[in-house]
Order: sequence, then structure tokens, then C-alpha cells
Amino acid sequence: MSADEVVLRKGVYRDSVTLMRISKTLADLDGVEVAVVAMATPLNLDLARDLGFELPAADPADLLVAVRGERAAAAHAELDALLSAHAPVAAADSDQPPLTTRSAARRTEAGVVLVSVPGEHAFAEAVDAVEAGLPVMVFSDGVPVEQEVALKDLAAEKGVLVMGPDCGTAVIAGVGLGFANVLRPGPVGIVAASGTGAQQLSCLLDLAGVGVSHVLGVGGRDLSPEVGGRSANRALAMLDEDPATELIVLVSKQPAVRPAVPAKRFVEASADLTATAERVLKELGRAVPEWPAWPAWAGRTATGTLRGIYSGGTLCAEAEGVAGTGEFVDYGDDAYTRGRPHPMIDPTLRLEALAAVAEGDVVLMDVVLGHGADPDPAASYAHAVARCPATVVVALIGSEGDPQDLRRQAAAFREAGAAVFTSNAQAARHARSLL
Repeated sequence: MSADEVVLRKGVYRDSVTLMRISKTLADLDGVEVAVVAMATPLNLDLARDLGFELPAADPADLLVAVRGERAAAAHAELDALLSAHAPVAAADSDQPPLTTRSAARRTEAGVVLVSVPGEHAFAEAVDAVEAGLPVMVFSDGVPVEQEVALKDLAAEKGVLVMGPDCGTAVIAGVGLGFANVLRPGPVGIVAASGTGAQQLSCLLDLAGVGVSHVLGVGGRDLSPEVGGRSANRALAMLDEDPATELIVLVSKQPAVRPAVPAKRFVEASADLTATAERVLKELGRAVPEWPAWPAWAGRTATGTLRGIYSGGTLCAEAEGVAGTGEFVDYGDDAYTRGRPHPMIDPTLRLEALAAVAEGDVVLMDVVLGHGADPDPAASYAHAVARCPATVVVALIGSEGDPQDLRRQAAAFREAGAAVFTSNAQAARHARSLL
């Protein structure tokens, strides 16, 4: 018999990405219908109430655990193991973990700080990092633009880089932060106001045998008039001075502000990221390969609507622009991710969208691999793709080194009946051609 189990845990904190993954793991257990594991912020409490949970009074510092299902009580035992696996590690010289970002910076040899807390608390933590003289990646969204400007002005005084807010992807000297692919080292430096755009470009270059020196995300608002490219200019200057970087690429959606052009060879990404990758290869004197693709088995007749079901905003915009027709939804937009896991982690919203399409439609969807993303997206989506009454085309964004195994994922989606492309632009053109 289904039952609700709601617990508030005092003095337990984990970052939002970790809690998203824990929630998904619990929700996937047999006998569990719904699982919400999140800090008890007003937004998360509202989410739990919308799901029908009755909640006691809570403090934002409490950990909210709300589980529904026949095995709701048993799920709490699994939760203990998951929380233990992600417990913070105390510094070697003390049993007491650092209580602030600044104190942690003093007691470690960290080279960068990652801030992933609710947006209303991110500014204080990021300021701590900057005051400690460390670059900071602010994964959190929901940070007011005036705080972003103040933070980046402080960073300019301290001579450090702020990546974000709402920076989902970075790779620094081969080390990935946030949603990050496994990339070979190489001569291309990327400055990105778009996370999935940077992932598509860097993965295509990797598939062509060209690596990156660094991928520096700056946040989606950095090139807006309000922020004025503060982080983009800093990142471009850093790559300009980096001896490992020979060519710099700027990736953004539609920049309102043009940053200073670096002295090194420079490419500004076009709306077609595959064309940008090919231009970079030509600039480096490298051959442009055929981008890996796995055609579908015998297709269905498509007479309906092209429906884009995306997790990446830049990929969604690129596909819509290339296709020139259809209805596109970016399920990674803040409107869909507030209080719930990103669709690169949790497939629920996109599975619902797949089930709602009509026979004769064409579905175009991205599947993004790499650290932080779903560890086996084919297992999450292939059954729904096989049952889908529409023709499905998948843009599979990943590198050969990603833990999900690019080619195994492609084979599983193709077996389910989808056409698979590593180029999102090529996937969009193929989807359009089916109508």
C-alpha cells in the first residue's frame, strides 16, 4: 500500500547537484513513486506540497526528505548510504570541517571554488571565494543581475575569474566541472556563455582528434548589456596569455555586447556549431571528418509536426534555426528546472513529452553525455523511443572518452528505432527532411 514518509534532517547539507542525483536514484527504486530530497527552501517546500506531501514547519538549513510509495520507509535506509557516499571530507588537520568558503580556502590548496547552492545564497559564498583570491564557478541560477555585476567587479579588483552565475560547464586543464565531457588536451581554448553549445563544439573537435586547453564558462547573462561581458573579457585575456592555447573560440547564443578580440587566432561561433567546428579545423590545418552518425532502420512516413524536445537551450535554438519549422521546447530552461533536477539528470519531463506526440510527427531530441549527466541515458529513454508513435531523431552530444560510452549509447538508440547524429545541426536537417 502506498504511503508518504516525510522527514526533516537537521545539520545535513549537500549541494543541489548531489541532491538531484540522490532524488533520482531513490525515485528509480522499485516500490517508490516519488522522491524529493532537497534543502528545505521555500521553493523546494512548494514543490513538495504541489506533489501532495504534508510538511511540518521547516528551516531552509534543514534537509527535506519526502518519499511516496510502497517502500517509502525502506528508501530512507538507501538514503543514508547515498548521503554517506557524498559526505564532506574534513581537513586533514582537524575533525571539524570548514564552516565557510573562505575558511575552506585557507585550509586547502584548492585552485578553484565551485558554488552550487540556492541562488539567494550563492552571492555570499562566491564573494568569499573571490576575497580569498580564487576563481569561482557559480553553478547556481537565480542570482540577481545586480549581484552578478558586483561580484564580477570585485573579481576584477582581485584579478580572478568568475564563471557564472548559471554556469553549467567548465573544463580547466582537463578537469571538468559541472556537466563536462572527457576531452583530450589540445590547442583550442573556448569561452562560453552557453554550456551545451560549448559541449557540442568541444565534442565535435574531440571526435576530429583536436583537443582543448580550457573551456571557460561565463554564464548566460555575461554578454548582456547589464553585465557587459565582464567575465568574457577576463576569460579571453587569460586564454590569450596561456601558452597552451593557439586558437580561441567564443560561444554564445546572441551576444548583445561584443567582447575585446584577443590577439591570438580567434573564431566567434556561428548559429551552426558544426560549421564552427569545421571552421576551427580548417584554421588549424586539420581535415574535416564525416561526423559519426547512425541512420535509423526503415523509417515511418512523417506527415505531422516536427517537435523539438531538448535539454540544452543553445542546442534547442540551433536546431530550431536550422530546421526552420516545428515546435521546440527547452526543458532545461529555468521555468522547468526550478525545484527539480535538470533534464540531463532526470528524464521525467521529456519522457512525458515523448508519450504525448502523435503518429506522423517527427521528434528531435538531444542526449548529452559526460560527467554530471544521466549515467545511462539509453536505459532511460530507449524503451520510450521504441514505443513512440513518431519518428525519433537523436542528437547525441558526447566524446569517445565519456563514461556513458558514446558508441554503446548510439547503438541502443538506433536499436530502439531512432536515427542518431553526433552533430545537432545535421540531426535537425535530417529531421526536417523526413517531413
